[in-house]
Amino acid sequence: MKQFILKKVINNDFTRNLGWLSIAQLAIRVSRLAATVILPRFLTPHDYGLAALVLTTYEFTQTFTKIGIFAKVIQSDDESLESTAIGAYWLNWIIYAALFLIQCIAAFPVAWFYNDDQLILPICVLALTLLVSPFGRVQSALIQRENRFKTIAIAQAARYGTANILTAVFAFMGMGMWAIVLPRLLAAPIEFVIYLMNHPWRPNKGFTTEKWGIIFNFGINILGINLLKTLRENLDYLLVGRFLGVTQLGTYFFAYNAGLGISLTIIQSIMTALYPHLCKLRSQFAAFKKGYFKSLKTIGLIITPFVLLQSGLAPFYVPILFGEQWTPAIPILVLICLSAIPRAFDSAAFSLLAAVDETRLGLIGNVMFTAIFAVSILVGVHWGVVGVAIAVLLAHAIFIPLYTAWATRYVFAKQRALAQA
Repeated sequence: MKQFILKKVINNDFTRNLGWLSIAQLAIRVSRLAATVILPRFLTPHDYGLAALVLTTYEFTQTFTKIGIFAKVIQSDDESLESTAIGAYWLNWIIYAALFLIQCIAAFPVAWFYNDDQLILPICVLALTLLVSPFGRVQSALIQRENRFKTIAIAQAARYGTANILTAVFAFMGMGMWAIVLPRLLAAPIEFVIYLMNHPWRPNKGFTTEKWGIIFNFGINILGINLLKTLRENLDYLLVGRFLGVTQLGTYFFAYNAGLGISLTIIQSIMTALYPHLCKLRSQFAAFKKGYFKSLKTIGLIITPFVLLQSGLAPFYVPILFGEQWTPAIPILVLICLSAIPRAFDSAAFSLLAAVDETRLGLIGNVMFTAIFAVSILVGVHWGVVGVAIAVLLAHAIFIPLYTAWATRYVFAKQRALAQA
């Protein structure tokens, strides 16, 4: 009986796909370990602060690429797949090229706002990665639609593993914040070359606006959700940098990445595997519900013990791995790390709503959470970076469980009614 249950779990699409992505993340983390240990020994808090502002600008720009193009290709039925893929391909080029120009222009007001001209060139250089993605973006969506997550795992491991190794090398060479920025550009083509090599799809017609309206109608709420999510994930950086200074931001940025970096990559892997899994099951109420709740259990069993272990060991491994100079960052690291547990279930709730075309409700929930989060940060900043970290943890720990429970109950009540109609 136990063997039968084990076999059933292993054969589950979500579990298998998450397994491949977890293997990829393990490979990425091994390569990142060198960078994580070396960076704090060669970079100053000011270097970290500058890198945080450059990466934050890039994250805001990249968010505008998340308008549901990728999700719509995955969700398309067989009859409309080819036309959707072609429309998505050309729409990608328009959006990514426009965002490249926008980020380069935005570099100047960002540098003025933080009173540091060193920000202009790296922001413009990092914008070049936006011109790489359209080459293999559709192929990536098609590979996920086909549940071939082994290819996705290999591509991500190759890209981010290379970037992490280059980061360690560049830091050792004394390149300062460029050790964090430049490898992201140099390694970006690797992922999309792998997608092109592993999927035969190519556009069979010239420029067209076909399916753009359908994609926009599907994705407008997804874009809103992603914008709010990006704002939340970077709002603490923006406010700490503005009110407490770039050096304090550097300390906070180090703690955030050392404490939450691994967890966020795990959460991203969970969401990447969960969404196609739920889309596949959504027409079968019983299987859909069972698959979702099994996924929640898997998420809890993976993320909770990992986060608790990492938080508990932080006072021991931070001085050893990163140096005694980062000891003051330990309380911040622990608080931020604990916020990863509710974040994972927030991603699951979003995947559930998107799978049943209820992204509007996800947008409403994100508007509410972003307002609560912003107020929390503005209050917390009065007590320095530790106050900000406490605010981050409390906002996530209180709001997200309530939101996830409500979204789950709403979706399955509606799906049950539709199944019985």
